Amino acid sequence: MKKIIHKSETRGEANHGWLKSFHTFSFASYQNSERMNFGMLRVLNDDVVQPKMGFGTHPHKNMEIISIPISGVLSHKDSMDNKRSIEVGEVQVMSAGTGLTHSEFNDSKTDAVNFLQLWIIPEAENVTPNYEQKLFSEAERKNKFQVLVSPKDKQIKGSLPINQQGYISMIDLEADLKTEYELKNGAYFFLIEGEVSIADEIIKRRDAIGISETEKVVIKANKQSKLLIIDVPMN
Repeated sequence: MKKIIHKSETRGEANHGWLKSFHTFSFASYQNSERMNFGMLRVLNDDVVQPKMGFGTHPHKNMEIISIPISGVLSHKDSMDNKRSIEVGEVQVMSAGTGLTHSEFNDSKTDAVNFLQLWIIPEAENVTPNYEQKLFSEAERKNKFQVLVSPKDKQIKGSLPINQQGYISMIDLEADLKTEYELKNGAYFFLIEGEVSIADEIIKRRDAIGISETEKVVIKANKQSKLLIIDVPMN
């Protein structure tokens, strides 16, 4: 088993006033040669956007982009004529492929938006851009792994497709619950809330652990926890 631990406080941080962003991997002004990626997972940003602020229209190309709101509501508009809001419980997937532009904005006058954005390197470039969004049942991840995203060519029923052999799952764990996760590739475990023990390592709020070269890992919730698992090819 191979492990890499990324504590919350070791992440890169950018504070622009309207935006506070924590970067697990090198991004924008945060550059760290030892924190470039975990396999095909290239970006994991933990963003907080202030009321009535947001990201203006900007381009993407040849990247799988997944957005997961933690609190608040994020408005989205793109060059594929999608104009939607993304709420807690929903997941948004964009396959940028040959290229697209989009903007993200917090329309609230009072509440900040906190969302995770993941970039996964695709297995094929220059595909036709695609956008999908879905609300997932909270009950379906209570003490069990709920698959949010899966490969387009092996799509698990009810999940959203990406152009890579990657899987994103979430589980809400009751305190003291123990379970096992079976790896398909290498798995990056990011703890949204709570405290867990994964492969005998203590992981606290917004900490992460990447695990590869093993078939399964034991997870124990030390307190009520919300865990995100990004299972991606390592090369």
